[in-house]
Amino acid sequence: MKFKLSALAIAFVLSGCQSLISPPDDEAAEAAEAGSELEVGVTLAAQTVSPEPKPAEPEVVLPPEDVWERIVAGLSLDIPDNERVDRFRQWYINNPSHLATVSRRAEPFMYLIVEEIEKRGLPIELALLPIVESSFDVFAYSAGAAAGIWQFTAPMGRHFGLTQNWWYDGRRDVYASTIAAMDMMEYLHGKLHNDWLYAFAAYNTGEGRVFRAIRNNKAEGKPTDYFALSLPGETERYVPQLLALADVVKNAEKYGIQLNPIANEPALERIDVGSQIDLSLAADLADMSVAELHKLNPGYNRWATSPDGPHALLLPIDKVDGFNLALADTDNAQRVNWVRYTVKSGDSLSVIAKKYHTRTGIIQSVNKMDGNMIRIGQTLLIPVAAKDQEDYVFSAEQRLARHQSNKRADFKVDHKVQSGDSLWTIARANNVTVAQLASWNNMAPSDTLRLGQTLVIWVNKIATNQSKSSIMRQISYTVRSGDSLARIGQRFKVNVNDLVRWNKLEGQKYLQPGQRLTLYVDVTRVQV
Repeated sequence: MKFKLSALAIAFVLSGCQSLISPPDDEAAEAAEAGSELEVGVTLAAQTVSPEPKPAEPEVVLPPEDVWERIVAGLSLDIPDNERVDRFRQWYINNPSHLATVSRRAEPFMYLIVEEIEKRGLPIELALLPIVESSFDVFAYSAGAAAGIWQFTAPMGRHFGLTQNWWYDGRRDVYASTIAAMDMMEYLHGKLHNDWLYAFAAYNTGEGRVFRAIRNNKAEGKPTDYFALSLPGETERYVPQLLALADVVKNAEKYGIQLNPIANEPALERIDVGSQIDLSLAADLADMSVAELHKLNPGYNRWATSPDGPHALLLPIDKVDGFNLALADTDNAQRVNWVRYTVKSGDSLSVIAKKYHTRTGIIQSVNKMDGNMIRIGQTLLIPVAAKDQEDYVFSAEQRLARHQSNKRADFKVDHKVQSGDSLWTIARANNVTVAQLASWNNMAPSDTLRLGQTLVIWVNKIATNQSKSSIMRQISYTVRSGDSLARIGQRFKVNVNDLVRWNKLEGQKYLQPGQRLTLYVDVTRVQV
């Protein structure tokens, strides 16, 4: 019955539609009544005859398997047609081994960095900055006194919350410095008119210089885009290098560049062990070598985490469960070795600290001492490494020793810093440049010296009468009554001109008894 009514209604409406143009007055009510039946009939007919199609299921997009693919998908900054950009693009194309090496160094850390960038909604190009800054060398230290993959200077690192002390340098802590770098980039972007090229430039040279360059161009009626600004040469190269790198990474296959694959999944987990721990013990608990652990945690300068923290370690994901189980079975008191040292005649805190590769302040802190006074027979508690210092191959001491030993010339001379010394005076006395001297000792030219610090000086010729078979040693000589430069030179087989140069004695006619001179002596020719 329902079906018949529906059909009748449809038939009626079809005929009714034709007469709706000008229905007679006496048929108007009838037509309106038929219209109400029409709506019901049409609805029923539509449900019966033409069911609505189901909405299409959304297409499932699988995440990329490689972090580089993830980076490429997110690259968004325009690459301008610019000579500086072209020059760096060509350099990367001509040196494919560089990016192959850098991408291998980046492998443990790139996922962590990309996650932090995407979490903040920042340009993914920022993930490429460590390549420009440091070639992803976690122990990088530049002539500008900047450290780590993000190349923070000490003051800027402290400003953005990176702790720096004898035990620990947050500038080299990849996790901590990545957060600080993103904080800094967000700050610069906001300060500099929300322009990322300005922000990149300011990261390299400071916001003040970028502000001044913009202001100067405005005053002169010139364009104020990044490429129109007058900036230091390094900064004028810095941003084009980053843009060129982004283009090369995006078109790596086209340019014949091989990037080391990096799985798009967490490689490391950060574990806070809660107290100071010897890195060799931590490595044993994680079933790793000390070197492997230290390369993932380059912020730690010494053989252990800092007594006052942080105590966090980045560990490979597959090592975390085993480490946590082993750590739970290790008593807190066993995490660091201690020596009970009895003070002897002739001891001082500095002598004891040097013997145990620690610092005076640490001995004072551990033993709750207010000053430097110690007495014979006194017992001191001293934290010591569980293994020989040479086993901590990436500690600051061992890195410096290897760096200083790299041969740069025929002769290596050790110089112990004395009162009044500076890099300039030492360099001048040895006919080398300050930049060379700083580089040989893994320092920046602006770094300060410490009394007793040992510097190496590499020279092809220390004295006028040297041969390549010479074995050179630095000695300190105290002038005696009756001494002259000629007599001292004759005794130690050195040239008077060298004596004058080494000790900055130009214009000085006489020596004074008790005066101390520095000499570089060939021990194969003279009995010292």
